[in-house]
Amino acid sequence: MNQQDSLLIRALRRQPTERTPVWFMRQAGRYLPGYQKIRSGLEFLELCKNPELASEVTVEPLEVLDVDAVIIFSDILVPLEAMGMGVEFGDRGPFMSDPLTGRDGIERLCIPDPVESTGFVMDVIRATHARVDGKVPVLGFAGAPWTLACYALEGSPSRTFAAAQRMVYESPSDLHLLMEKIADTVTAYLLAQVEAGANAIQLFDSWGGMLGHQAFEEFSLAYCRRILEGLDGCGVPRILFIRGAASHLHAIASMVDELGVEAVSLDEMTRPQHALEIFGHRCALQGNLPPQALFAPVDDLRSRVCDLLDVFSDHPGHIFNLGHGILPTTPVENVRAVVDEIRARR
Repeated sequence: MNQQDSLLIRALRRQPTERTPVWFMRQAGRYLPGYQKIRSGLEFLELCKNPELASEVTVEPLEVLDVDAVIIFSDILVPLEAMGMGVEFGDRGPFMSDPLTGRDGIERLCIPDPVESTGFVMDVIRATHARVDGKVPVLGFAGAPWTLACYALEGSPSRTFAAAQRMVYESPSDLHLLMEKIADTVTAYLLAQVEAGANAIQLFDSWGGMLGHQAFEEFSLAYCRRILEGLDGCGVPRILFIRGAASHLHAIASMVDELGVEAVSLDEMTRPQHALEIFGHRCALQGNLPPQALFAPVDDLRSRVCDLLDVFSDHPGHIFNLGHGILPTTPVENVRAVVDEIRARR
């Protein structure tokens, strides 16, 4: 299949579709038995850097769930490692072995060549295309500068990312230097993914919503804009996801108008009706079932899916997804029930 004719790509371009396409953030991961089997013998980053195994993990949701797209198995911290930071994964998730503490460390970071430093990601895209054999689009992705800066400065996941938040006000010029380097690295990284065959890309700013209003526009939205502008004309749809940004939808909508961004993904805290009022037909909208809803009894879950489909029924270009990633203990049969319910709707 020419992926320009696929259900997902048509929806992202707000073209007519016979039904709503569906895929899930973090659909390739710990809740799936195939992933667990492969992961049991490998360190996390080893798996990310093994194109054959990473592509196998990427494609498992297509085989098990019958989703309308696959998103490559990788991690948002891969570009930070390429920039010169030590990235490790322990029992509590990712952490930086040498978090940044000031301008000297920021200045030492490089802007790497994405093929030389992260070519394994491009190999995963190519290997995934060989496995899906044209059945569905292959999505690429990257973390946005604010989210990556949070990890680079804090060193590990945090509820507050206090080090990054403090730098917003204590030394904003240092933070801008870091964000500029990350933005340029991520832009080149995503362009390389497109060159390798990614049919669409999603930019994730998981922690943008924790910023105050002015800081949000200066340190989250401005650098998402820089990347999305750098991707203008790349030939594939761009999806922007900023978690916790429900109070900033007007600013995001203005950027969508200016840059022609094809799609915005909505988190579970965003009221769908509110998003529709603001975005209108500016772009495709993706989302936004709460990930926790996948633990509901199946009949209740199917009802929630129908309710969400009804809300977006008159919007050209709705992609069904979650408000954030699938949680590790999610029952596979519940995720499949969501897909079945969507496929049954016409």
